[in-house]
Amino acid sequence: MNFDFSEEQKLLQQTAKEFLEENSSLAHVREIFEADAGYSKELWKGAAELGWLGVSIPEEYGGAGFGYLEAAMIAGEVGAYLAPIPFSSTVYLAAEAIKRAGDDAQKKKYLTGIASGDLIGTMATTEKVGSLTEKSINATFDGSKLSGTKLPVADGHQADFAIVLAKEGSGLSLVVVDLDAAGVESNKLESLDASRPQAQLTFNDAPAARLGGAGEGWALTQDVLTRAAVLMAFEQLGCADRAFQITFDFMMNRYAFGRPIASFQALKHRMADLYADREVARSNCYWAAWALENDEEELPEAAASAKISASDALDHTTVEMIQMHGGVGYTWEYDCHLFYRRGKVLAHTLGSTDEWREKLVTKLIEDAA
Repeated sequence: MNFDFSEEQKLLQQTAKEFLEENSSLAHVREIFEADAGYSKELWKGAAELGWLGVSIPEEYGGAGFGYLEAAMIAGEVGAYLAPIPFSSTVYLAAEAIKRAGDDAQKKKYLTGIASGDLIGTMATTEKVGSLTEKSINATFDGSKLSGTKLPVADGHQADFAIVLAKEGSGLSLVVVDLDAAGVESNKLESLDASRPQAQLTFNDAPAARLGGAGEGWALTQDVLTRAAVLMAFEQLGCADRAFQITFDFMMNRYAFGRPIASFQALKHRMADLYADREVARSNCYWAAWALENDEEELPEAAASAKISASDALDHTTVEMIQMHGGVGYTWEYDCHLFYRRGKVLAHTLGSTDEWREKLVTKLIEDAA
């Protein structure tokens, strides 16, 4: 079985790489970071014009009509260049939730807006520190009004709408709410990575509409998170690949005792470990992308495996990146901390790595039973 991407998909990846290389330099990422701007509006506009935002949205709603494999290729480049845009919140989560559960009117409004770049979306599930569970949800929905508080919400301060998990009667439902509506308050939170901002959203009888059926919210949320995990894993892998290459180039050009530090055996072994970590993650990501594209039954296991291995690879790579840069690795002037910050934020955006390990183990036990 061939899990490799086609030549057309690789060409799409190359085009994305060239665009981001020109428009999302690390200097530009720093500008967004230091200005606390949240995201680059120019880059977001360019992504929309290239069709990235609608890559897996059907053509009838203004999308490119491609699939998840193409989305995965773009996600990898977004991660490699630390693109300061709300891509994951909008494409992996909000658009996917609308596609999976929205009615035709909701799809026309939100998917068309996303594909054109006019709308930024996000998904708000958690309300406090700790794992997301059905019992941890206190926000309420009465059929037309939403009340409660959600935090942290990725890109919540700059989003135009949010998909919110809330209690409805004895169950949980997903609802969609426009964030410029009455009864909605958004407060920006401090974030480790200012180019991936977080927010607290407070709803006080805010007008909202159900997404999908009443009481189906928990199952829909898990479905969306599973699918988003595959694309997030590719973003993490792309980030790890770039961090590894920057570290390799530094070691080849940094001399100590008259020779490149890359020639020292102890550092060679550590770089070999980083290479192995990324290749394990890459294999799992390819498996997960195949399962997602073909809607295979093994998608939950594949998605969890990809998310876990990509999170571990990125964490290991960014920590070693700082270490191998020596005394300058931790300084503001070098770019190591940008990758480290992004890695930490991505590792927790859809739930912690430990939560994904728990999901994987639980699913394997269920399958064995």
